Amino acid sequence: MSKVPDTDIARWAGLLDDLADRADAIALRWFGEPRLQVDDKSDGSPVSEADRAIEAMARDVVASGWPGLGVLGEEQEDTPSTSGARLIIDPIDGTRNFVRGIPVFASLLAVEQDGTVVAGVVSAPALGARWRAARGVGAFRDGKRLHVSAIKDLSRAHLFHADLSGRAEAAPPERLQPIFRRVLRTRGFGDFYQHMLVAEGAGEIAIDPKMQPWDIAAVKIIVEEAGGRSTSFRGEDTLHGGALLSSNGLLHDAVIAALSEEGVRAGRA
Repeated sequence: MSKVPDTDIARWAGLLDDLADRADAIALRWFGEPRLQVDDKSDGSPVSEADRAIEAMARDVVASGWPGLGVLGEEQEDTPSTSGARLIIDPIDGTRNFVRGIPVFASLLAVEQDGTVVAGVVSAPALGARWRAARGVGAFRDGKRLHVSAIKDLSRAHLFHADLSGRAEAAPPERLQPIFRRVLRTRGFGDFYQHMLVAEGAGEIAIDPKMQPWDIAAVKIIVEEAGGRSTSFRGEDTLHGGALLSSNGLLHDAVIAALSEEGVRAGRA
């Protein structure tokens, strides 16, 4: 993909950082607060008043200062774009962590322009970390350039996953078990953090079996701009694949093969 014009990069980066600063303040105000109101959505996942407050804030900022910019978010209906660009927001990724006092949560913010995600920010205030990327510019954590690892042997790879029980969240497909047995180490960080660890070169593979566009947009561009790959389980370059596989790129095809029934039958997994 071509580099985004510098004027657009500066414009979108400024918006995303402003929203991230505001989101951090709201999240930290409620983090660890025993009176935090938490409800169950129709799909059984939790939503807190902090989730709602962050998305409402972002929509207010867009409505008041960014005419024509659409908004796609987790907690409210889609606001169509009239300019070809839209903000994609997950106000708190890792709400289950957030409501239990676990500091691994983040606001995910991205701008999609003419169908391509061109900038993204992942801000995790309780970890004191913020990751950024712009298309064609690179990925950074707190100003430090990120690069995926150069490990190309599964026997040396670290693989990250989410929930294994399959009760609260979707479990990794059973057909990945051969990959699980071949890698050096597995860890269940889940959510945004496992993808950021791949972007930082701290691991090689991250697997999320159930994802929505607002879960994907910001983390995908950061992994890609760090030199990795981030696709659906079928290898598609999309926000709408329903799942997300991130890797350092060198091991991506091996995992895609394991995720296909043909690959399992042929013994390629």
